[in-house]
Amino acid sequence: MTDESRSATDGSGIGGLPREDPLAAVSPLDGRYARRTEPLSPYASEAALMRARTRVEAEYLIALADLEATPISLDADARAAIRATYGTFDADDARLIKDLEVRGAKGYDATNHDVKAVEYFLRIRLAEAAEASANEGDTEPSIDDAEALYPWIHFGLTSEDVNNLAHRLLLKPAVEEVLAPAIREVRDELVDLAHEHRDVPMLARTHGQPATPTTFGKEMAVYAARLGRALGRLQRETDAIAGKLAGASGTYAAHEAAYPDVDWRAFSRSFVTDLGLEHVPLATQVNPCDDLAAVFDAVRGVNNVLRDLDLDAWLYVSDRYLGQEAVEGETGSSTMPHKVNPIDFENGEGNLSKANADLTFLADYVTTSRLQRDLSDSTVKRNVGAALAHSLIGYSKTADGLGKVVPNEQVMREELEATPAIIGEAVQTILRREGDTDAYERVKELTRGTTVTLADFRDLFAELDVDESVREELNALTPTGYVGLGAELVDDIDADGGE
Repeated sequence: MTDESRSATDGSGIGGLPREDPLAAVSPLDGRYARRTEPLSPYASEAALMRARTRVEAEYLIALADLEATPISLDADARAAIRATYGTFDADDARLIKDLEVRGAKGYDATNHDVKAVEYFLRIRLAEAAEASANEGDTEPSIDDAEALYPWIHFGLTSEDVNNLAHRLLLKPAVEEVLAPAIREVRDELVDLAHEHRDVPMLARTHGQPATPTTFGKEMAVYAARLGRALGRLQRETDAIAGKLAGASGTYAAHEAAYPDVDWRAFSRSFVTDLGLEHVPLATQVNPCDDLAAVFDAVRGVNNVLRDLDLDAWLYVSDRYLGQEAVEGETGSSTMPHKVNPIDFENGEGNLSKANADLTFLADYVTTSRLQRDLSDSTVKRNVGAALAHSLIGYSKTADGLGKVVPNEQVMREELEATPAIIGEAVQTILRREGDTDAYERVKELTRGTTVTLADFRDLFAELDVDESVREELNALTPTGYVGLGAELVDDIDADGGE
């Protein structure tokens, strides 16, 4: 018994839980996080792959009929019936394909081959459409002679012709319709925070030590801009996803043997681009997956930005720069009732890290194949959905975290005022402007490795041989006022957003 047939016949999980119950799921993606990953199901599930394969096979059959060389004749009703095989694809269709693969069904023996099962599924559904057309008064799209079409289903193709197109027909909308909107949601949260708190001064830290002040809004704007650029890159790589249809060794050999007068390269190009993909003219049996690797790397780039954000947000919560809204009834700690933990940022960090580990592996693995074909990538590609799902969880958790935090302006100001040494940069820079060759050393002697106050600075200013206007300029310096163009830089989000 194959693994597939065993999984199809076992009926329960632990303690009698049905296998489909999220509590019995092997992966948290389909268990604990099922609600968050559900939007990917139409693009990442096995049923979705079955439907995509059916679409490729159905459209290929129609495309063959459009060639003058083939004897296939399809009227509008027949074309509609063929397209209905994937257009109305449902759970019963998916179960039938699985049965054809692992047990056999409708007079067909078990194929133990997932693409061959799709071929037989099409035969069955087209035969049903032909039978229905014989019923008086039937209004469904019909086919006159289904059996005449059987030889042309999967004509001249290798499974990889179907699979490479199907995987790409799923990955592209998964990015465009699920991941990208979730990324934009996080970016919108960041933009709102940036604009709302553009003027809130905040102590910056370089090397973990107090540094020149910034504004909280400007720091959120940096992340918004980075995320926009990363999303723009992801969109460009997704637009460049490319498919192959060239037969068992990429030479169109079977096609050319059957119809040497057909321009099969032009046919392939037209067919693939009509599916909404770029066309790969040179391939082995395998479509070189450099395009997929580029998409995985681009997703990883998005995830790196958000993981960096999660780490910083966690530290801002730890430093009390960010307060968190407590959810009524929620438990922060099983033993410390007072705690409101930054769990959304922690979950975001963890899932994005897991996603990136998977994406790195996928990008490295799918671009290699021994000689003209080996099958090791087939099982690996089934895990693309898991990498996207961990990414999606990371996006939604980070968005949740951002939606709960409130900048604590009082804490930020108090820490700035308690760290007057940070105006030392401004002091030495102004003195340099005035021609003081010892400006840096003078301020270093006052501030480095010691506690300094604004009064200490003013004592220094009183001793300086500078114009009174410069002394007034120096005395006006404060930690909370030394934020440069921080607030104005928030307006550069859209100009530097990358989309």
